[in-house]
Amino acid sequence: MKIALGSDHAGFQLKEVVKGHLSRLGHEILDFGTNDGKSVDYPDFVRPAAVSVGTGESDLGVVFGGSGNGEAIVANKVPGVRCGVCWDLWSAELTKAHNSANVISLGGRVVSEELALQIVDKWLATEFEGGRHAARIAKIESAL
Repeated sequence: MKIALGSDHAGFQLKEVVKGHLSRLGHEILDFGTNDGKSVDYPDFVRPAAVSVGTGESDLGVVFGGSGNGEAIVANKVPGVRCGVCWDLWSAELTKAHNSANVISLGGRVVSEELALQIVDKWLATEFEGGRHAARIAKIESAL
């Protein structure tokens, strides 16, 4: 699977940890930066990662920041992207099972590295349930 990553300075370290984990699992990574801990504006790195998912260049995406909230807002501005902020395993599972999220956002100041890896694994392993949720996703997509 091809997975896009994008991060600001506050999420950089967590991005690097998740990037290594995903690479070890055999996924192809498209890293849109940032490439160090120097202060940057997250839209400059998150938007290209989200566009990669929205256009189909990447299958999925993970974006990173301090809280993950601003990054999710940016990602959700991209047509075809459904991004949820994940802070625990429950949120990771539901954002895929109910919202068919193709991007998740993680806060480097909110979740530990260990928890972030568990969140990513849970999200990747979870299937979209469809059913009543499919009609909701169609309504979200038609609003764009």
